[in-house]
Amino acid sequence: MSPTAPLRYAQQHTDAFVGELETLLRIPSVSTDPDHAHDVQQAAQWLAEHFRSLGVDAEVWPTDGHPVVYATHHPHDDAPTILVYGHYDVQPPDPLDEWDHPPFEPTHVNGDLVARGSCDDKGQMFMHVKALESYLKSDTTPPVNLTFLIEGEEEIGSAHLPQVLDTYADRLDADLVLISDTSMLAEGQPTITYGLRGLAYLEVTLQGPNRDLHSGLYGGAVENPINALSQMLADLHDDDHRVTIPGFYDDVRPLTDEERTTIAGLPFDEDHWLDEIGLDTARTENGYSILEAISVRPTLDVNGIWGGYTGEGAKTVLPAAAHAKVSMRLVPNQTPEVIYDAFEQCLRERVPDTMTLTVKRLHGGQPVLVEPDQPIMQAAGAAMDQTFDRETVFVRHGGSIPIVAEFQQRLGLDSVLMGFGLESDAIHSPNEKFGLDRYAKGIETIIHYYPELAKRLA
Repeated sequence: MSPTAPLRYAQQHTDAFVGELETLLRIPSVSTDPDHAHDVQQAAQWLAEHFRSLGVDAEVWPTDGHPVVYATHHPHDDAPTILVYGHYDVQPPDPLDEWDHPPFEPTHVNGDLVARGSCDDKGQMFMHVKALESYLKSDTTPPVNLTFLIEGEEEIGSAHLPQVLDTYADRLDADLVLISDTSMLAEGQPTITYGLRGLAYLEVTLQGPNRDLHSGLYGGAVENPINALSQMLADLHDDDHRVTIPGFYDDVRPLTDEERTTIAGLPFDEDHWLDEIGLDTARTENGYSILEAISVRPTLDVNGIWGGYTGEGAKTVLPAAAHAKVSMRLVPNQTPEVIYDAFEQCLRERVPDTMTLTVKRLHGGQPVLVEPDQPIMQAAGAAMDQTFDRETVFVRHGGSIPIVAEFQQRLGLDSVLMGFGLESDAIHSPNEKFGLDRYAKGIETIIHYYPELAKRLA
């Protein structure tokens, strides 16, 4: 079946599709902030109502946290079923003073739509809704069945989604999961992600005296927790930028020569990558390229560190405690549990005898690999080829989507990661953006994907 009519509909309704996305982007559905709990609920209800306005059955499933939107369009008894996953929650917009425009007032800038959530993930998730609309409103039956599962807790680790998968497994029966929450290798370069790094995320507190002290009266006789924690964290890398935690690399699957050759042959511009982030040179684990370092090697990064006085002016205190948040990106065959234990043991062995250490495990996820020669992946590549008129590349991605591993483990489903973002879209940062051309091309690609998949799984 040719998707000519849906493609024509999508092209004719581009402005309407953008306007509807802007309405969703105005809802500040920040999942991590209790002050925005009502907004998260509002976003879920808005999505469900939007599905219903298209004639699609939709429900809002409550969880012990934020709700999940479930929608279905199953016109066939014997066609493949796609489980479309996305999320409507967004990161906090802070720091607000670094935004050129209000983060929840979508603004058009040089062909981009600038707003929190424009790329991650409201814009990319909404492409799937608009692709289905393009079939329905052009009186064309999609050649596949579609189930949508849109959550509101991805940005805080999808804590309650595994329970949803277990509870509603019979209603989530499918042949694959289709996700648009990743990026392309470069502008105009269609890209399918076949691997994701896992994650182990922690918060550490190093406690010294029972209160902040006057640095003149106590300094020199009381060990400073910020000084000590800074040294402990700095010692977690050696001069070759390798992580020094004992056993950290024990389970890492070595790259084969073929894998390294493939990565080296990808159209990745190191100079452009550096220029985008305002750097002249990179610092990678010794012996690995930038692309290898950001996609297929494990990492350890301090995401934030604080303690003592950080306000305006001077306050000469010796802090009672120091705190840090630390993330570790994991690769096959590392597991969060093993890495959590290794990290904590390593730090505890370095704690000064004048202090106590607390380690809080926040959230994590398993690394994922999906073989790119599967029909579900090849169909995605063919769909992207048609849209971009350029051969699609298959890459491993440095980010983490913990729920992808849960889909494998709990539902037995592999995920197709068909992303249209760019690394320069500033997700999680001020001035997040999504190219309007990529929004349109994403909808077009998804329209193409349905018949490509149906053909390969017939």
